[in-house]
Amino acid sequence: MRRDKLDAIDLRILSDLQTDGRMTNVDLAKRAGISAPPCLRRVRALEKSGLIRGYHADIDPAMLGYGVTVFAFVGLTSQAEADLVRFEEQVASWPLVRECFMLQGETDFLLKVVAEDLESYNSFLTHELTAAENVAHVRSAITIRHSKQEFGVPIESDA
Repeated sequence: MRRDKLDAIDLRILSDLQTDGRMTNVDLAKRAGISAPPCLRRVRALEKSGLIRGYHADIDPAMLGYGVTVFAFVGLTSQAEADLVRFEEQVASWPLVRECFMLQGETDFLLKVVAEDLESYNSFLTHELTAAENVAHVRSAITIRHSKQEFGVPIESDA
């Protein structure tokens, strides 16, 4: 479903669910200004179209012992499609890597890595990431503070 096919009610539903994915259908319908059955149909259609990709809990990493977040800028020796795919498949197998972006420019990939501490990150860096086939170099940026986190995308609605 493309954005131009969405009306103000759909946008309101998306915005509200993006803010609170556990909102009941009744509360969601009330906020969107429609009754519950059509609201549920709209939500199911948004899910089926792929606009809503899933529902997730926002877990505090530090409370589970992951006190360090690092952004790793990875450069590869080869950017052939097969090599890029192979690297992405390897990244998918590393639990500490929470997000992976292929970039255009000097850096090939940006990885968001969570670790218990600097020692565990350095172990991952030396034994897995830099040891991976096709990795030419890695620059690490260790976060100091996390001051903003907004999920999804900005959605403006008149509803």
